[in-house]
Amino acid sequence: MVDDIDQEILRLLTADGRRTFSEMAGAVGLSVAAVKRRVDRMREIGVITGFTVQVDHAKLGWGIEAFTELRYSGATPVSAIIGTASAVPEVQAIYTIAGDPDALIHLRVRDIGHLQQVIDRFRRTGTVVGTKTLMVMGSWERGPASP
Repeated sequence: MVDDIDQEILRLLTADGRRTFSEMAGAVGLSVAAVKRRVDRMREIGVITGFTVQVDHAKLGWGIEAFTELRYSGATPVSAIIGTASAVPEVQAIYTIAGDPDALIHLRVRDIGHLQQVIDRFRRTGTVVGTKTLMVMGSWERGPASP
């Protein structure tokens, strides 16, 4: 379904989503039209799900990043966990987990006071029975990799 040339195109797009078909064609040794067809096909079959921009959140006033473990009461369904967390605008991602805790949420907030308000909001839901928050001091992400 995806050959070595497709994987190279994916690597190029992952490194720079604004890369032109012409640039990719030169890198993989195909015509511009052939590269466009391959990208279109990978979008159609769901290998490429979208294109994004990387944002420096600190420059927008959202300089604190944290991960919070959430423990829910009883047999709270996963859909309720996702519903509770996705309604909070500071939540960047939700990971439901097997075991303890029930979920891990990725947060971005303005400052420590704002982080406290967000955590308190979860605690007031009536279904969250415990939290543990880890503040990010620094981060590293794996660069563009071949699929």
